[in-house]
Amino acid sequence: MKKFLALALFATAFISCKKETTTTTDVANNDTITKTEEPATERTGYNIGDEATDFSLKGTDDKMYSLSQFANAKGFIVIFTCNHCPYAKAYEERIVALDAKYKSLGYPVIAINPNDPAAQPEDNFDLMKTRAKEKGFTFPYLMDEGQKIYPQYGATKTPHVYILQKENGKNIVKYIGAIDNNHENANDVTEKYVEAAVDALLKNEPVKQTETVAIGCTIKVKK
Repeated sequence: MKKFLALALFATAFISCKKETTTTTDVANNDTITKTEEPATERTGYNIGDEATDFSLKGTDDKMYSLSQFANAKGFIVIFTCNHCPYAKAYEERIVALDAKYKSLGYPVIAINPNDPAAQPEDNFDLMKTRAKEKGFTFPYLMDEGQKIYPQYGATKTPHVYILQKENGKNIVKYIGAIDNNHENANDVTEKYVEAAVDALLKNEPVKQTETVAIGCTIKVKK
């Protein structure tokens, strides 16, 4: 019975968001969740093969971070995520696991919160610090202050992944999209998109599936 109630509460958290295909609105969180395999709007920003420019963003440890600081990295798993979104929360343990698996191999996770806290107070910097500590984040969790970075990348959801590979001093985009094919249950995942992409890059092989549709909450912008 306890397991059933837990699953019911988890399902309610997802349903509470506004779905792009059904236009159901959650006034409290103002969330939009894509439940289909079709993107709601045309994505802008980086394409596969583009060079990602560097940035300087503040982390939850109050330090400034840029990609150039990671001199020994072969590339990066850049993930736009946040505190409040039920999809982002569902993926937190999997994001920690990605960092544990690939950081030592040269592909650390860099998490960026793209939301404006004025539009979604649960994503303010102090609560980011709390979330990072509670969930044991082993990677930088950065605030996109002024929302200048996520539009460059073209991120539209939380979570939204961009895998970069260092090539001749440049950070080249190799994969864009979702972490895997099951946001509801990690045990039911049959396709691990990010792992497959990074594994291919580590073997100096081309990434077979370079793009997937990111599933999650819309990025919150102050109106």
